Amino acid sequence: MSYVLSSYVPNVLEQIKMRNPDEMEFLQAAQEVLETLSPVIEQHPEYHEQKILERITEPERVIMFRVPWIDDKGEVQVNRGYRIEMNSSIGPYKGGLRFHPSVNLSILKFLAFEQVFKNSLTTLPIGGGKGGSDFDPKGKSDNEVMRFCQSFMTELCKYIGPNTDVPAGDIGVGGREIGYLFGQYKRIRNEFTGVLTGKALNWGGSLIRPEATGYGAVYFAQNMLATRDDSMQGKVCTVSGSGNVAQYTVEKVNLLGGKCVTLSDSAGTIYDPDGIDEEKLAFVMELKNVRRGRIKEYAEKFSGVQYMEGKRPWDIKCDCAYPSATQNEISKADAQSLVKNGCFLVSEGANMPTEPEGVEVFQKNNVLFGPGKAANAGGVAVSGLEMAQNAQHTNWTREEVDQRLQDIMEAIHTQAFNAAEEYNMPNNYVAGANIAGFIKVANSMLDQGLV
Repeated sequence: MSYVLSSYVPNVLEQIKMRNPDEMEFLQAAQEVLETLSPVIEQHPEYHEQKILERITEPERVIMFRVPWIDDKGEVQVNRGYRIEMNSSIGPYKGGLRFHPSVNLSILKFLAFEQVFKNSLTTLPIGGGKGGSDFDPKGKSDNEVMRFCQSFMTELCKYIGPNTDVPAGDIGVGGREIGYLFGQYKRIRNEFTGVLTGKALNWGGSLIRPEATGYGAVYFAQNMLATRDDSMQGKVCTVSGSGNVAQYTVEKVNLLGGKCVTLSDSAGTIYDPDGIDEEKLAFVMELKNVRRGRIKEYAEKFSGVQYMEGKRPWDIKCDCAYPSATQNEISKADAQSLVKNGCFLVSEGANMPTEPEGVEVFQKNNVLFGPGKAANAGGVAVSGLEMAQNAQHTNWTREEVDQRLQDIMEAIHTQAFNAAEEYNMPNNYVAGANIAGFIKVANSMLDQGLV
């Protein structure tokens, strides 16, 4: 390998750091991907010649705008809105909207960058994007959320469309918010079209969409277990978070014969050694989705449950772990604790929930590790299926969508597994997912010229 090619990845990373010095989340994501691509660059010098790495790490478009709205006291509030249109080489931009006080340019660029490769892996023709606002829907009335969403969409509608950019939900953006956003888009543009996914069933949504990310993370784990002639039957699982992804992870693990013993939120973790069965999960769904309460109430409701204030669930003995809360929630020490307590599989339901040092711990200890861009791609996969149903003006059955989701997760696993094998990194799903997702996007960029 020539010096020019061997130094290409380090040089690009250095350029990214100089250009984006304060964007720590984006830098972490870029480094994690690019460092696995050296063997690909060696076999494809045309990627270097056409500066594919420089181009793929620079968004095609960044939109930032103010979002003024009036609260229930009649006072004017101002938030900041964003949309990162990262890469459209294989299809229209696709990725969620996040409403949370932590939202900033770095976090959204990291999420958009990850989304490019995740969407590539789904086998569907969709590019990558991400957006959102530092608005916090927690503690706001329905009317306040509606006024904010309407103001947000009044600006965003100029840049999106069913063949341009199709946003979806993410943290802080559920069915309520998608409804308000869609209503305002329809009002301004005077068209009923599949411009958002995650819609309600009676106006263009898809069955299995709420369940898709959690179900998909479990299906991916199932595929990893199959490489060792194992299954989910009888496995004890720890799950972080208690929102949509965590809830449906628990549901699918239960259906496949496993047992989930933890859930968490920002205040603490519950540990239920008897397992979170169907009845208990129904309580969690009502608690979190309707009453918007704290997970601590679970411990007050059911006997034999331990509540650990301010703690994450990674010190609990388990076979499988499903981090389903947020980025960087598993540190090196957490990973070491999981390995020590017998964990041999991690399937990431959240985006980049494991710090790089934690990933190293898992890989050194032969843990089956499914990175978020592969393991949690079920959500965007069914969003893509929702787009297909909207374009055909039809609705598929629950069984049909679920089977397509299982097929897509199996295809993602196969791509990641085979790419890791081909480039002499067997069982390294991080490298395999990065490489498989990258090659499809890079080749599309080559085909389309310098744009």
